[in-house]
Amino acid sequence: MAIFKYWPMYGAQIAFRNYNPIDGFTGSPWVGLKHFERFIDSYQFERLLTNTLSVNMLGLLIAFPVPIILALVINQLTSERFKKFAQTVLYAPSFISVVVVVGMIYLLFSPRSGLVNHAIQLAGGNPIFFMGEPGWFRPLFIGSDIWQNAGFSMIVYLAALTAIDPSLHEAAKVDGANKFRRTWHIDLPGILPVITILFILAIGNLFNLGFEKVYLMQTDLNLPTSEVINTYVYKTGLQNAQFSYSAAIGLFNSVLNLILLLTFNWVARKANQSSLW
Repeated sequence: MAIFKYWPMYGAQIAFRNYNPIDGFTGSPWVGLKHFERFIDSYQFERLLTNTLSVNMLGLLIAFPVPIILALVINQLTSERFKKFAQTVLYAPSFISVVVVVGMIYLLFSPRSGLVNHAIQLAGGNPIFFMGEPGWFRPLFIGSDIWQNAGFSMIVYLAALTAIDPSLHEAAKVDGANKFRRTWHIDLPGILPVITILFILAIGNLFNLGFEKVYLMQTDLNLPTSEVINTYVYKTGLQNAQFSYSAAIGLFNSVLNLILLLTFNWVARKANQSSLW
């Protein structure tokens, strides 16, 4: 923790300097908030913020409930053999590399040889260049993310469901409650603390979009929607050697995440829900 989390904070000072590798961290001239102002005033600021927030917000609204629903459904299965089989099928994609997943996306949605476009043509439609149209980047990113990660996230909720007292379900059965009523009034409230904690953590990463997958899915044609803060930091910092400017953008991004995390944790605590502290 000290080496990989706290010691690198020493280097964050280059966001407030005109960093020069020859002069080092302390020898480079201090410029204050110059780089932050440059980023906020740049024409890229609004587009980067919109792209990052739109993908993450849509992902949070669409993808976050999926593991919860899967866990509740799997928990109601009566056949143990089928339950184990379903769990294996659902969380197996999480072990596939991001590079392989993006390669699969390119193959499936290729305008010439892709299985999806073949199906569209058989239905009488025209092939779509999915990876080249900006409007398709978000659906492909979020959809593939759900397929890859929802099953693994489901395990956390299944573990929480095992902690619920079985006598509650037995009493509900005696009272005539069906499976839906038992799920709604027993299972869902039972895992609500876990849902709250994971939701707060997800909010705390609202401005952190997975760099690897976004960068691999980027093309020159879909940049209007696929260029996010993380990829922009990589390009300006490592490809264009604007170290101080990219460090300022990264620090700005981290501060926004911290503010969101503290705010939603405070809201959860005020609402008497589970919180991080």
